[in-house]
Amino acid sequence: MRRTVAALVTAPLMLVAACGGSDEESGTATTTAGGGEGGGLEQVSVGVIPIVDVAPIYLGDQQGFFEDCGLDLTLETGQGGAAIVPAVVSGQSEFGFSNITSLLLASSEGLPLQVVANGVASTGEQGEDFGAVITTPDSGITGAADLAGRTVAVNTLNNIGTTTVRESVRAAGGDPDSIQFVELPFPEMPAALQQGNVDAAWVVEPFLALATDEGAQVVTSNFVDTADDLTVAAYFTSQQYAQQNPEVVECFSSAMEQSLEYAQENPDAVREILGEYTQIDPAIAEEMTLPAWPTEINRDSVQTLSDLAVEDGLLDEAPDLDALLP
Repeated sequence: MRRTVAALVTAPLMLVAACGGSDEESGTATTTAGGGEGGGLEQVSVGVIPIVDVAPIYLGDQQGFFEDCGLDLTLETGQGGAAIVPAVVSGQSEFGFSNITSLLLASSEGLPLQVVANGVASTGEQGEDFGAVITTPDSGITGAADLAGRTVAVNTLNNIGTTTVRESVRAAGGDPDSIQFVELPFPEMPAALQQGNVDAAWVVEPFLALATDEGAQVVTSNFVDTADDLTVAAYFTSQQYAQQNPEVVECFSSAMEQSLEYAQENPDAVREILGEYTQIDPAIAEEMTLPAWPTEINRDSVQTLSDLAVEDGLLDEAPDLDALLP
């Protein structure tokens, strides 16, 4: 069945990101944050984006994982890391969600950030990931190397989309420097492809399911090409908040670990809760490829993203991962 983007999502979504975590064997969140007036729950605000990636925190809140260790969450939705990062640094929000490349860029600019929990990761399965480069059947593009010299749409220039697509082309033997990237919102990409305004587009779910439903073909899974089980995004706080509120941060990290495990083990619950904080068509929600939600950050993959950011000129030098990651 063909569906329009307008019927799928009424507000543009941005992939901004997911990574972090603590020992997988810790099991349950036993740390009590306390701190509220009269011994009540500690009020914390978390900046998130209305996308599939953050389903675990909504499920964890629903299941009571955060309340069990003393936290009362307020989930503040934003359009992306450009708003979430400064809100956390300024103290308007205690925690936030952003993609790893954005966190690396912010860290390199001297912003005192600290990752506290994993967010989302690639499935690691070529052709079965939640993000991919797509094209039309008549484009003549049959593999990543064919993207060299072509126009490729991404939602944000000089970020995780461009570096991972470039790595896909590089790994396939093509010239990544010859790619012409065009910045477009995800909802506009399928139409841009059909109209011939771009040769290919990097999309994430739910737009991947929508586009392939309308006849687009997957060229390559760029996250999979970049690193094994790539950590795509993470939850973070400011270094100052972490130093001043260690029990709250420990509680949040432990509850997020439970939430990630729950989401990974209950895909039907993930698809159901999407209707509570997104406007994704339920039929598309059933078709989508869900990302992976491991509890631990794949540090090697974060290092890869850092190295690529330097190689591609996004960073002059790699930031200190020991300061950024838990």
